[in-house]
Amino acid sequence: MPEYKGMVQPVRATDDEMRKIHIEPVPDEQKPEKALEFLDQIRKKFRSFVMAMESCTKCGQCAENCHTYLGTRDPNNIPTNRAELIRKIYKRYFTLEGRWFGKLVGAEDINLDVIEQWYSYFYQCSQCRRCAHVCPFGIDTCEVTFIGRQLLHWLGITPKLHASVGAAMEKVGNHTGLPKPGIVDTLEFMSEEIMDEFGVEVEFPVDKPESDIMYIPSSADFLLNPYTLMGAGMFFTYIGANWTIPSTVTEAGNFGLLFDQYYTQRGNVMRLLNAAQELGIKKIVWGECGHGWRAAKMYIPSLADRPVRWPITHIHDEIADMIRKNELKLDPNKNSNPVTLHDPCNYVRACGLNENMRTIIRKVTVDFREMSPNGENNFCCGGGSAILFDDPEMYQRRILLSSKKAEQVRATGVGKDGNGILCAPCSICKAQLYPMVEEHELGVEVKGLVDLVGKALVWK
Repeated sequence: MPEYKGMVQPVRATDDEMRKIHIEPVPDEQKPEKALEFLDQIRKKFRSFVMAMESCTKCGQCAENCHTYLGTRDPNNIPTNRAELIRKIYKRYFTLEGRWFGKLVGAEDINLDVIEQWYSYFYQCSQCRRCAHVCPFGIDTCEVTFIGRQLLHWLGITPKLHASVGAAMEKVGNHTGLPKPGIVDTLEFMSEEIMDEFGVEVEFPVDKPESDIMYIPSSADFLLNPYTLMGAGMFFTYIGANWTIPSTVTEAGNFGLLFDQYYTQRGNVMRLLNAAQELGIKKIVWGECGHGWRAAKMYIPSLADRPVRWPITHIHDEIADMIRKNELKLDPNKNSNPVTLHDPCNYVRACGLNENMRTIIRKVTVDFREMSPNGENNFCCGGGSAILFDDPEMYQRRILLSSKKAEQVRATGVGKDGNGILCAPCSICKAQLYPMVEEHELGVEVKGLVDLVGKALVWK
């Protein structure tokens, strides 16, 4: 069981696994000193981090708005207390009062126990940013967590899950390690499935030069969420798009955002831009992945090593725009079961997809029921930022983190008769919700929004 002095922790990558993603782990006896060096670099670079360290008044507004705290009732999972784990170190070494008065002002010396606390609690935060949404000072505790994870990574402390994904992305361009022959074979199988189930001929072009659209799916859509990728293929075929999927980038997610924004995240951006340039495409369309879309929309321009001359949009934007123009014929009766919508945190609190998702879902279903709260006030699924750990102790922690979401779903009544649909248009949300709906006995099936669009299309 991954645990340190009673603190639950994810299984961490070995030293050799860290070296595969270009990190030489720091020896334990040097970790405190190195952590201070890294923290000093960060505070000098990011004023927003300094603001988060020096402006919090501990008003407590974030506590009851955090699904992690509500699920675990662990005081260190209150967002301000989680940030305090690094703030007390910042205060001790980088403020006058901390250097003079130490513990009297809440400052604390750094040691290995503190670093282990960081690892435990920074990987229980799903980085949903609901705390920032309600903070009267606008403090983004998620940014503190990002920085904490980056510091840990530089020290050589990263979950095995995240490190293995980083290595797989660098090697083949997706999380699952699927090579091009496997990609092509899977897409051919999906074409056959679409013909058998929907009677429609759909091709999935791979590495097609001079395409108008380069579509970036989640790699999970090749394995766990096939109807999402099938729905995207049906949509592009329906509108007569000249499109392709690049074999070198079959992953909408960018795990670098979640643990290493310097090397890993930037490397994934370079891989994307290389594919766009080599294929000569005109537009990039993103698939269903919440953090991946945030990473693309907000960070590609600043991380790119060249001008980004291709417009980058989300598939929900494309579908909603065609609905508003009355260019799609949809039959909502094809999705007759009651449906509720889980709002992925990165979509609604960072990327402005709130209304487009509702424009779509109201056109492709007959019994849509909103959760409460919803939109940018919605609660996280509990698996955000890829805290999708499967070891027993962390898995149980994931279920606790999903308690508030389960409460929301149950309140809609969509699962009352055991035939409801929980629409979760994000790959990581789906991965979290598949087991969650079973553990909480919610009586719903998890589907993507593009799944419902594909099923509702009326073919000419």
